[in-house]
Amino acid sequence: MSRDSFDRELHEVKRNLFQVTGEVRKNLSASVRYLENRDMQGAAMIIESDEIINLRCIEIEEQCLNIIATQQPVATDLRLLFSILQISTEIERIGDYAKGIARISQKIGPGKLIKPLLSISRMEEIANEMLDDAIRAFTEDDEKAAREIPARDLQIDVLYNQVHRELLTFILEKPSNIEQTMMLDWVAHNIERVGDRVVNICERVIFTVTGVSVDLN
Repeated sequence: MSRDSFDRELHEVKRNLFQVTGEVRKNLSASVRYLENRDMQGAAMIIESDEIINLRCIEIEEQCLNIIATQQPVATDLRLLFSILQISTEIERIGDYAKGIARISQKIGPGKLIKPLLSISRMEEIANEMLDDAIRAFTEDDEKAAREIPARDLQIDVLYNQVHRELLTFILEKPSNIEQTMMLDWVAHNIERVGDRVVNICERVIFTVTGVSVDLN
């Protein structure tokens, strides 16, 4: 395989990674919106589309392995390919969190929520912005951005703790709220985990650029 052919295949893999990330970002945002609007049909669509996302991530993995098998990549190329494999896994997991929120929405049913989702919606916005910026940092080899993005995860953690405390008061005030309260807490937990996954992506960006493994958590 010539270097030109190698670069073309590498470009295709990165393009596929960027596209599947966009699909996951869309699902994450929609999962919270459908939960808020009690849109059962929308929630079902997210659950169905997650299988396509999983297949796309498997395709990315196969593309990376094929490049490794048919070419002798230099050290920097190997770092990039292994990082794509790791980032693809993180993206697939984030897609699972969106699917989990959609399933929770179905379990709650079409009835009214016990509280507005203002803080949870804000958590999702921050997490999605972080994910977008992390993938951009990866495509641009932007080590500086990759080191700065994880600081925003603290905002998600603060909001999660706030949501958790608020939901506990709903249980204390009305014990019959416990089932929906626990489900909404799990929604917030899923989004909190998205932030952690994005931090992992930032670590892979830094490794790709510098060859040094870091722990940003």
